[in-house]
Amino acid sequence: MTKEQQEKKLDEARKILASIGMPKKQQGKRTALVLLSMLNLRPTQGWEEVTSNTLGVTPCMDWMAENYPDIPKGRNGEVRYAPNSRESVRKESVHPLVRAGILVKNSDAPNRATNDQNNRYHPSDIALKAIAAFGTATWDERLKEFHAEQPKLIEVNAAERQVHRVPVTLPDGSKVDTADLSPGAHSELIKAVVERFGSQFTPKGTVVYLGDTGSKWIVNEPEYLADLGVVVDPHGKMPDVVIHFTEKDWLVLVEAVTSTGPVDNQRISQLKELFAGASPGLVFVTAFLTRGKFRQFMADIAWETEVWIAEEETHMVHFNGERFLGPYDKAE
Repeated sequence: MTKEQQEKKLDEARKILASIGMPKKQQGKRTALVLLSMLNLRPTQGWEEVTSNTLGVTPCMDWMAENYPDIPKGRNGEVRYAPNSRESVRKESVHPLVRAGILVKNSDAPNRATNDQNNRYHPSDIALKAIAAFGTATWDERLKEFHAEQPKLIEVNAAERQVHRVPVTLPDGSKVDTADLSPGAHSELIKAVVERFGSQFTPKGTVVYLGDTGSKWIVNEPEYLADLGVVVDPHGKMPDVVIHFTEKDWLVLVEAVTSTGPVDNQRISQLKELFAGASPGLVFVTAFLTRGKFRQFMADIAWETEVWIAEEETHMVHFNGERFLGPYDKAE
């Protein structure tokens, strides 16, 4: 068993992973070695010799080190898949193979807990049938049969990302087709700002800008802003949400904070410069999901600004000044 034989078999396994539709991250050496271990396929064997090998994660890693000894080694000769990498192997290789229908988990006891040391995995029958045909004239046909039962994981992931995007309702009740924010806490907070803060504190306001982590903007009304005297610098950092509270003629500039970026003194200076020509008064708001997150940034909040906390949506925290939720540079 030479290193060249090991590498050749590994390259073939990676081609199989790509053809089956595994995401790019799961087309690397580690997942290929996991696949080979579960198929019990050694470097000198042909793909028609695959068999079902039932292994837990640690026995799987032992099999990899024993049968492909030149592959898991790093530059200095150390074994790359040491015991402390067990979780990475489980989460980033074994679990995706299960989701893709290539492996089956605990066919003898499906209700075992995730962290049970007795968890075992083995190839599904349809995956064995397909992979055994790799390199033959029937490979494409077997692959189609596999995908008739199991969609490509890369397509499943893409569909889930789309399903899990966060729809946003604007203050007037309308929905914008592109108002699908990327998943995550930041987007959930932006959604809360528009739907809950907006209805509570800027009723019937107009959302003229709505940013996102997944794309540059979701709602962008440059002509509307221009009518208010605002010419947006394309290189300037816009706040996450801009609402024109028409009843008061205020521009409410909201920063949604989950990790960085509260309205501190530096950010106020940036926003005042960005909105220098605005005819409406400027109101600065920092939004948080929880009180705990607010406490984390409380010392950084600038005076004469407002704080809104999603879990206390009917209240606001006012940082001094002679008025509550209003601009300071012009009279009402």
